[in-house]
Amino acid sequence: MTYDVLTMGRISVDIYPNDIGVGLADVTSFGKYLGGSPSNVAVAAARHGRATAVVTRTGDDPFGEYLHRELAKFGVDDRFVTPVAGLQTPATFCAIMPATHDFPLYFYGRFPTAPDLQIRADELDLDAIRDARIFWSTVTGLCQEPSRSAHIAAHEARPRAGLAEATGTAGQFTVLDLDYRPMFWTGEEAAREQVAKVLPHVTVAIGNEEECAVAVGHGTPDEQADRLLAAGVEIAVVKLGPEGVMAKTRTERVVSAPVPVETLNGLGAGDSFGGAFCHGLLAGWPLAQVLDYANASGAIVASRLACSDAMPTPEEVTSLLAERGRLVPEAVAQ
Repeated sequence: MTYDVLTMGRISVDIYPNDIGVGLADVTSFGKYLGGSPSNVAVAAARHGRATAVVTRTGDDPFGEYLHRELAKFGVDDRFVTPVAGLQTPATFCAIMPATHDFPLYFYGRFPTAPDLQIRADELDLDAIRDARIFWSTVTGLCQEPSRSAHIAAHEARPRAGLAEATGTAGQFTVLDLDYRPMFWTGEEAAREQVAKVLPHVTVAIGNEEECAVAVGHGTPDEQADRLLAAGVEIAVVKLGPEGVMAKTRTERVVSAPVPVETLNGLGAGDSFGGAFCHGLLAGWPLAQVLDYANASGAIVASRLACSDAMPTPEEVTSLLAERGRLVPEAVAQ
C-alpha cells in the first residue's frame, strides 16, 4: 500500500484535565486521548481524507492496546505500531490555563527511554517509507538510539526530488518537524548536530523561531528560512506566533495571518496545522492557500480541549475560512 502520509516517532496517552483553569494539584478528574505529535499529524491528515499510517512503538500494556484502538478509530493504519517488552506506554499530563495561555506538559514513562525511542532500523518497512507521498518525522526522534539510527535510515531511503518534481501529481515530500524539546536533549548543540545529518534529505522543514534557531541558528525568520533553504530544504515554514506563519521557497515568500479564535488549549494546534499542510501539499494548491488552510485547521484545535479527538474535517476548516473572509481552496470548495 502506498500511503499519502506516513509519520514516524512519538506516541503516548494524553491525560487532560476536565477542570479547566486550575493547576494539576487541584484537578479532580481527567480524560485520556491519543497523543504524540507524529501520531496526531497522522490523525489530522486522515481527517482530511488522506491514507495515513504511523511508525512507532508502545508498551505491551493496556494503554498500548488503547492507542491501537484509537488509531483504528481515526482511520490510521497501525500495522507499524509494535510493543516493547518491559517498557510502559508513556503518559503526558497537561494543565490547561487558557486565561494565561499556559499549557505546561509533564511527561511520564519517557525517562530514561520510551517505547517509541526503541524503533530499530532493521524493523523498518523501507519500501513503505520510500513510497509514501509524504514522510513526516520530528527532531525528537533523533534524541537517542536506536531511534536516531532508525530515523536516519528512513530519511536515507527517501527519494530526493526538487520542488518542481515534488509538486507534480506523483510528487513526494519529506517533512521534518523541528519540534525541539529540551528535556530530551543534553543541549541545543547536540540537537543541531543531529538535525544537520537529516536536513539534506528533507524537502520541507517546519518550526517556530526558537525551533529554527536550534536547527540553523538565531536570526530573523527570513534569515532562518534562508539557512534552511541553503541546507537543501525546498520549503521552509517558520511559525511567527501572533504574526501568523511564513513559508519560503527559492522563488516565493508568503505569509498567512493568524486566524483569530478563543484559545482553550494551545496544544495540538501545530499537529492539526501539520496534517492540513500535508493535505494541501498533496492537493497541489498554491502555497498561500496551503498556509491559510493549515492555519485555520490549527486554530480550530486551539479552540478545543483535546488534540487527536479535536482534529477538524475539511468542511469545518473551509467554513472557518469563509467566516474570516479567507480564500477557500477551489478543490475543497467543490
